[in-house]
Parts: sequence; structure tokens; C-alpha cells
Amino acid sequence: MQREKLMEPQTTHAAAGSAPPSGRAPRGRFALWLLAFFVVIAVVVAAGIIPRLNSRAALRTETNLLATPSVTVVRPQLSEPAQEIVLPATIQPWTDAPIYARTNGYLRRWYADIGAQVHSGQLLAEIDTPEVDQQLRQARADLATAKANFDLAGITAARYRDLLKTESVSKQDADNAQGDFEAKRAIVQSAEANVRRLEEMQSFQKIFAPFDGVITARNIDVGSLIDAGSSGGPARELFHLAATRRLRVYVSVPQQYSEAARPGLAGDLRLPQFPGKQFTGKLINTANAIDPSTRTLLAQFEVQNPSGQLLAGSYAEMHLQLASDQPAYLLPVNTLLFRSEGLRVVAVGPGGKAHLIAITLGRDFGNEVEVISGLNGSEQLITDPPDSVVEGEAVRIVPAAHLQAKP
Repeated sequence: MQREKLMEPQTTHAAAGSAPPSGRAPRGRFALWLLAFFVVIAVVVAAGIIPRLNSRAALRTETNLLATPSVTVVRPQLSEPAQEIVLPATIQPWTDAPIYARTNGYLRRWYADIGAQVHSGQLLAEIDTPEVDQQLRQARADLATAKANFDLAGITAARYRDLLKTESVSKQDADNAQGDFEAKRAIVQSAEANVRRLEEMQSFQKIFAPFDGVITARNIDVGSLIDAGSSGGPARELFHLAATRRLRVYVSVPQQYSEAARPGLAGDLRLPQFPGKQFTGKLINTANAIDPSTRTLLAQFEVQNPSGQLLAGSYAEMHLQLASDQPAYLLPVNTLLFRSEGLRVVAVGPGGKAHLIAITLGRDFGNEVEVISGLNGSEQLITDPPDSVVEGEAVRIVPAAHLQAKP
């Protein structure tokens, strides 16, 4: 009985501990269910809103990227310090002269045809001048008459001077005799001059070469009427003679290279009929003036031609090595932008902003052009710039392969 009594309180205590207070359990379960509900709602809401926000952000980013033009860039390439320019050239003889007749007549004979190498003083042709021959005979006869009259007048004047000493004649008669003697002297001198003139005209019957050269034209034949132009008609060119042992080569140098075209400059002359062969020329002088119609400087080169293989009048190309104090850069032609205000290129500046640069072109190589002013070599230049680009416009640099793969 005592053990049962002793155990009773423990049983009562345990039973009291296992029984929850009334109303607390339903209230806790409700809170848990409510928390779970809100968590589920939050997850559902988050699952629907976050993708939309991410989509909007991605769309905004893509829109901004699409709004910013994508461009590829290149850098200017420094050209060689001694640049070669190729200019058209015209070859002319060192001395070139048409040969005319100085007397009228008919061609009796010619001795040199086209292509003949002649020397100075060589006989080229003879002209038959019967009229001049007759005039010379007449002039010589007139000279003989004038000399006879002059001798007689001299004798008469001497006699009158002797008679005047004895006062056998008057002073007037002596003066008249002396005056007639002086007049006859002048007539003789005039006749002598006329004879010399006709002798010179007769010497022009023979045509001689004035210098060493080659006959490039013969415009006469045996029996041709030769008119020296003394009768009022146009003079006719008989031969054309050119000295070709040395040649003059004329080159029009563009104004931008005129400062480098100075006497002593060497150049290589190349002709299409001599492929792979070049001839050396030396600049001897320039016109020292810019032609306003072509904006070029006429330069004269000397080229030795001892064998005569270079033909006067040929077209040729002169290759010049010009040293430039100012650096030049090479650019692809697709970097150029033609505007109404002038030629421009577009560089990408700090912050990815477009910057328009004015440039001055040099030579055109087809796919590339030379820029002689406006660049310093550090620019990033846009290839194929759009015509609508403006100063300060934002651009985005992409690799060329990416831009090609995008379409």
C-alpha cells in the first residue's frame, strides 16, 4: 500500500506533463500553415517576376547595343621615308631643228634620207638656182662698169686738182670732179655688196647639216620647187634634224613633290619597248614655276643615249625616289569619307566617341592611299564609316571576324 502511495504522485506528474494546455496546439499549427502559404506565394511571385525583370534588362541591354553602331578599326601604316613616285615622261632630242632653204629654185639632188646619221657640215641637198646665177652675173657686170666709171672719175678729179693749181679751171669745176669721184666710189661699194649678197644666195644652193644628228624627216624630192618664202609664200621645211646622242626628258612633277625636285636628283627611265630595263637620268633644271593649269612643275632630265636605242618622241615613265621630311601613312580606301566640307576619316576617340579628321592625300595605289597630313599614326580609324556619322557619336569596336559572322 505504501509503494502504491509512493508511486501515485509520479504518475500524476507524468500525466500532468503530457497533457498540453488547452488552445495552444491549434494556434501554432495555424501559424505554420500561414507561413507556408506566404512562402509559397512568394516563390510563385518570384518565379513569375524575376524572369520578366531579367528579360527586360536583357532587352534593354540588347537595345542599347543595337543602338550603338558596331565598327571595325585599322591603324595607319607608316610608309617608307624615301617614297617612289612614277610620272609620265616625254623624250625629246637634245637639239631639234627644221632645215629650210634660203634661196629659191628647184631641188637638184638630195644626199640624206630619214634615219641617216649625219655630221656637222655634211652636204644634205643641192638646189638649182638659175635666176640667182643670172642675177649674180648681172651684178658682177654692174660692178665692173662701176669700177670703170670710178677709175675715170678718179683720173678726172686728179687732173682738175692739177689744173686748179695753175688756175686753169675754176674751183667749182674741181669740186664737181671730186664729188663725182666720191659718188662713183659709193656706186662701186654698192655693186660690191650686191655681188656679195648674190654670192651668198648662190652658196645657199647647198644645204649642210648644222650639227651631228639623225634625219627624222625629208619633205622634198628631186625636181621639187623650193620656195624660201621671199616671194611671200610660206617657207617649206626641207629636212628635220635631231641630235639624239643626249636626250631631254620632260616630266611634270606634282606640286606637292616640287620641293624635292632639285637639280642633281637621279631617276630611272623605263620604256614599254624595253621591259625590265631602265636608263638613268639626272635632273638638270626646272621651270621654277608651277603651271596654273595642271599645278605641276616642269622638270628637265638629261639621259645619255650613245647607242641611239632610245627614240625621240617616245612615251616613258620616270621613277623618282623622293625623300620626304614629313611622314606619310598608308590607309585602305574604305576608311575614306567624302563630305561636302572635304575628305575625312573617322577615328574612335576616348570613351568610344567618333572623331572626324581632315586629311590630305598623296599617291593613290588602288586599294590603298597615301596620307601626307592630318594623321600621327596612333589613331584607330573606322573602316566603311557610315555617311550619317557625326562628331561625338558613340560607337562600339568589334573584331572584323565578328562583324562578318553577324549577318
